[in-house]
Amino acid sequence: MANLVGAITTSHVPAIGRAIARNLQQEPYWRPFFDAFAPVHRWLAETRPEVLVVFYNDHGLNFFLDKMPTFAVGAAPVYSGADEGWGLPVMASFEGEQTLSWQLIDALVQDEFDITSCQEMQVDHAFALPMALLWPDQAWPVKVVPVCINTVQFPLPSARRCYALGESVGRAIRGWDSDARVAVMGTGGLSHQLDGQRAGFINKDFDLRFMDSLVDDPKWATQFSTHELVEKAGTQGVELLMWLATRGALGSSARCLHRNYHLPISNTASGLMLLVP
Repeated sequence: MANLVGAITTSHVPAIGRAIARNLQQEPYWRPFFDAFAPVHRWLAETRPEVLVVFYNDHGLNFFLDKMPTFAVGAAPVYSGADEGWGLPVMASFEGEQTLSWQLIDALVQDEFDITSCQEMQVDHAFALPMALLWPDQAWPVKVVPVCINTVQFPLPSARRCYALGESVGRAIRGWDSDARVAVMGTGGLSHQLDGQRAGFINKDFDLRFMDSLVDDPKWATQFSTHELVEKAGTQGVELLMWLATRGALGSSARCLHRNYHLPISNTASGLMLLVP
């Protein structure tokens, strides 16, 4: 059976990509953010995962407001990016792990999740930038399975539902007839709001409590409705749903090997966690 070796959660704002493209990693504004990934790089070098399942949210590259699935799983042989209008270089394509993709799709449907299966799929900055943070040389040593969660168009899936999705994905990974080392990653957030009367909103107290909960009380955030999460974390802060799904995949208990919290990155509370079962 496959070995689920750990989980990483991180932010994905486009400004990260501009910093990478302009080699600003050691500038005072950016250094606390980029330096925090050194322990994660060491863990990846030691653990050498072969497959990465990525929970992320699409921002209009692959899905738009006229067709927005609640949950979508990539089942393509390869995933490429495109120019989203941020002026970011398009990264090298990502090789898919189709066997695991169909393992997840079959298991999720059996667990009564209505999944959109995508045999062709593009991935945007929410997927590509975290990959570049994990492997700065952008020579991807892993095959990938994208799992897209709608956080853009209401109605959104509940926190409880996203945690259960992660649990189902975790069971499917462990049940995969393979000796592969598999990691999971959730991207987005933490608290931020980019528009409206609360533009620039950040809730540090909530963010830190949420990060604590992923270790000591992983279902803590599932008590909140979508509207309550927006109130506490901001309109775009609901991207924490990807963190919840990632934590759900790890199972009942987890240890935190590394974490970082940094304010602000492009008006966003930036979080990073490395968790193992």
